[in-house]
Amino acid sequence: MFSPHVRFEGFTTTDWLRVLSLFRPRPASHESRDSNRPRGGIIAVHERGRLLKLLHTSAGRLSVRNVDWPQSAEQLARKHAVAFSILLERHALDRIMEGFAAKTRPNDDLTAQTLTLVSLARVEFAQGNITAWPLRLRGVPVPTSGMVRASLDAVCPVGKSMVLGLFEHGELWACIALRRSGDGIRHIIGPEELRDDIGLLSGDWRRDHRHLARTVEERVGPLAFGCFAELATFRALEVDPSPGAWARASFVRDIILSPLPVPMAIPLGIDAGLAAFIAVRNIVERLDSGGVVSGKIERLWERAADRPEFARIEELLGFHPLDLLRRLLTRDQ
Repeated sequence: MFSPHVRFEGFTTTDWLRVLSLFRPRPASHESRDSNRPRGGIIAVHERGRLLKLLHTSAGRLSVRNVDWPQSAEQLARKHAVAFSILLERHALDRIMEGFAAKTRPNDDLTAQTLTLVSLARVEFAQGNITAWPLRLRGVPVPTSGMVRASLDAVCPVGKSMVLGLFEHGELWACIALRRSGDGIRHIIGPEELRDDIGLLSGDWRRDHRHLARTVEERVGPLAFGCFAELATFRALEVDPSPGAWARASFVRDIILSPLPVPMAIPLGIDAGLAAFIAVRNIVERLDSGGVVSGKIERLWERAADRPEFARIEELLGFHPLDLLRRLLTRDQ
């Protein structure tokens, strides 16, 4: 997915921390953070029914004396009040690395290498040599390199770009733009590289996102996919388990998807007719500066918000991309 010559530009330390915070596990509910919730994890190494080593991510190595064994990964996590636990058969990691060395080729990119490691780890899980708790990705199939490449081709063709722009209190809070070249993602640009060209913002992100999109097209490349929203809305959608949450949010413009490639419309729960509706509205908004026509479209848009959508990307890929994201980020499950 990433070019061997990928470049990162326009990110300060704060910018990187903001981007990473978008993918930090958190409760699906809107409740405040629980200061007493379990934190950290524990790793147990065992062989032939005997516990050999116990490692805590915060406390370091723990004594294995007087530890009841065997026990499940969940029992171990709850006993030590941690968020996760992993049980490893002593030679499981050795087998994974030996298999990785045997299967990896010099021209394999990062995506191919990662998928090879995941596939080898899956074998050890299936044989019971590795167990973990919680298993958020249970049942999710491992895609092939060809599937990943084909998906990237469909969403962002060579020479095109993608952008995620998030706003808070009328300011650009976080932004990451990616450019696709023949050998993968070649250019990744952050907000520091774009802010001067964006100019003064109006404080209304639904208008300001157009300036960001224009700047990305000028600095990075023609947009194939753009996602713009307020920070709180985007974070809520990441862990929202209700069907069609992203589609409903786009109907009422809580999130703006522009441009919206058809392959992205399917996992978002938007059918072809509604995807066309989004495209027409976006074009009208660009041309209708006075808001005469767009106001009427907005009223139609609000009526469409109640329309349920049942697009099932699982039938095509074997898993739902947004459900995968929610399972990775949701802590209370």
